[in-house]
Amino acid sequence: MAQPVVPAMQCQVGARGKAAVRARPAGAGGRVWGVKRSGRGTSGFKVMAVSTESTGVVPRLEQLLNMDTKPFTDKIIAEYIWVGGSGIDLRSKSRTLSKPVEDPSELPKWNYDGSSTGQAPGEDSEVILYPQAIFKDPFRGGNNILVICDTYTPAGEPIPTNKRHRAAQIFSDPKVVDQVPWFGIEQEYTLLQTDVNWPLGWPVGGYPGPQGPYYCAVGADKSFGRDISDAHYKACLYAGINISGTNGEVMPGQWEYQVGPSVGIEAGDHIWISRYILERITEQAGIVLTLDPKPIQGDWNGAGCHTNYSTKSMREDGGFEVIKKAILNLSLRHDLHISAYGEGNERRLTGLHETASIDNFSWGVANRGCSIRVGRDTEAKGKGYLEDRRPASNMDPYVVTSLLAETTILWEPTLEAEALATKKLALKV
Repeated sequence: MAQPVVPAMQCQVGARGKAAVRARPAGAGGRVWGVKRSGRGTSGFKVMAVSTESTGVVPRLEQLLNMDTKPFTDKIIAEYIWVGGSGIDLRSKSRTLSKPVEDPSELPKWNYDGSSTGQAPGEDSEVILYPQAIFKDPFRGGNNILVICDTYTPAGEPIPTNKRHRAAQIFSDPKVVDQVPWFGIEQEYTLLQTDVNWPLGWPVGGYPGPQGPYYCAVGADKSFGRDISDAHYKACLYAGINISGTNGEVMPGQWEYQVGPSVGIEAGDHIWISRYILERITEQAGIVLTLDPKPIQGDWNGAGCHTNYSTKSMREDGGFEVIKKAILNLSLRHDLHISAYGEGNERRLTGLHETASIDNFSWGVANRGCSIRVGRDTEAKGKGYLEDRRPASNMDPYVVTSLLAETTILWEPTLEAEALATKKLALKV
């Protein structure tokens, strides 16, 4: 496992009667912690930890948070993480393991009170956590881990908010396995000022200048929240997430990161754990994270989760014909996909701000105003991938990725429906 990303513990020790640390008063810009031992039988030493603002000594609380336990014990901390009752919130709790582990099969199942997360009634509240994927913990460092879990009744039945179970079934279908589905997911999010529910960098109750200067911008008057984005980027790399990039978005205070290419169920695991890490970082920074697909009404871009997708057949010579067949299938199940692509998406998919209308399916080459976009490079090479631009920022990646695989690999339309869709979309399949 990698070394911890935290510094070693420090403290100031001095003999009684000698000046140990001169600390500024508590009200003068930093907290002061002091421990003084005196009386018969004591060593006569005192230990003080003070704010870095006053002396540069690491605060006592920070020392303990940053402590590397590896030299003292083989035990590790595992943070079990699961999706809560809303289907978008994340919950977690910690447990001690006797030694480091490398595979989820080595981890014990656990349980929690589902009545407190909206996932079980009070009279039968136990929900069981099944560990499914392991990541290194960028917050605790060392051999400590983050564990993605899905959720079951004591009888072993997946509860309604467990979307991973059905996704795993689809991705284990031999036809899907043979096609090695790749996903590249573009997760957009918005940072809000604490307590005022207003984007970071915006004047409270007011608006910044119009969109235009903020996309991929630099400068204190155009880029808000870069440290959070960069901290998240590094934490994801440390954790083992297949994060591939990040950038500032069109609306100020909004950012995007990309995860992939990921194969099958891994795409959902990596997006959920990356969201957890982002929630933890914004928690520490005192900033509110929202995945609302349209956090600010008016002439401002919404937040999506564009999903790039390909199969083995799409990536091989002649793949553009396979892509067009996939687009045809997607058009015939447009309503089903829209219903599964995130809450509040109707506020985002208006036909404006680089979106297609939620009511109509469309596709095009290099057209960001379509439901499905095909890149110029894919058209030129005759093979590649498609981009589904419909998913909202709060979509469930298990649902979106498995539904794309099901619709384009497992599902077959009637000949009549296929003929009508081919004509309507001007697709020569």
